[in-house]
Amino acid sequence: MSFFNFQTDKKVKICVIGDMMLDHYINGSCDRISPEAPVQIVDVSGETYSLGGAGNVLKNLQAFGCDGSIISISGNDDTSQIVTDELEKIKPHFYCQVKDRERRTTIKTRIVVNRHQLIRLDKEDKVYCNDIIADEIFNFLKTKVTELDVVILSDYCKGVLSTHLVKNVIELCNTNNIITIVDSKDKDLSKYYGVTLVKPNRKEASLASGINITDDISLEAACKKIADTTACKTVVVTLSEDGIGIYNDNKLTKKPTKALDVFDVTGAGDTVIASLSFALANGLSISEACDFANSAAAVVVAKFGSAVATLDEINKLNR
Repeated sequence: MSFFNFQTDKKVKICVIGDMMLDHYINGSCDRISPEAPVQIVDVSGETYSLGGAGNVLKNLQAFGCDGSIISISGNDDTSQIVTDELEKIKPHFYCQVKDRERRTTIKTRIVVNRHQLIRLDKEDKVYCNDIIADEIFNFLKTKVTELDVVILSDYCKGVLSTHLVKNVIELCNTNNIITIVDSKDKDLSKYYGVTLVKPNRKEASLASGINITDDISLEAACKKIADTTACKTVVVTLSEDGIGIYNDNKLTKKPTKALDVFDVTGAGDTVIASLSFALANGLSISEACDFANSAAAVVVAKFGSAVATLDEINKLNR
């Protein structure tokens, strides 16, 4: 499939539930070493904020033109207000930002000089939310679930997707015939039992399965283990320069990468999960959805930072 043509008369509706964070970039120049210590002095020229983690998945969905939404948690702090401001700027179809007074809002601060990252500073709390917070998220989802086509569970292991919440979300989605897609950094995927699709990268698939992936045989074994653990229909493994592996109907197929120029892989996994969800919500087969995701990833890795791909850019790549 070389050209992707999606419906324009009906916008698909996809909700991301998971760990939203704030990406903070401090940009500047450097031509001096500090007299106080052997470190560089950065003359700051500006700083920017953008949504990361599950928030970056949302931005990718919006770039495709779908009605993207997000449900997450944040602390009761100044960073939380910046997250709200960023959400208001991009105007998702809906959003719910549950406040957890026991945690800090996750923020990752990067010092960047001439597009080179010097250091990253993280502020975060990685404990799972309590059942009261989880139920607040779930109760909000129940008011919106009938209008959704896909729910993405974006798990950066920062505390949103507790076992209690995940179990309830999957049961609700299955009852309403809604596709559920998981992108998780957790090596224990058992809490995701009953999802439609699981999308790890090679390293995550190795950790989740306990199998060192070195070739197609070990890749297929790892996928089978993940499928058995989660009872999912499909496992899609991103393999960097080796493309994408698809385990469906108890067999493995692979698609080569479409990336020509790799500048920055930051956020590429978010692009893949968003593009898979968008394609499946529009009725594409899993093979076609992976072609679309492969092309979308090729677009974003040629950009700097957590970027997005538009349908025009993807189709231009495939002409």
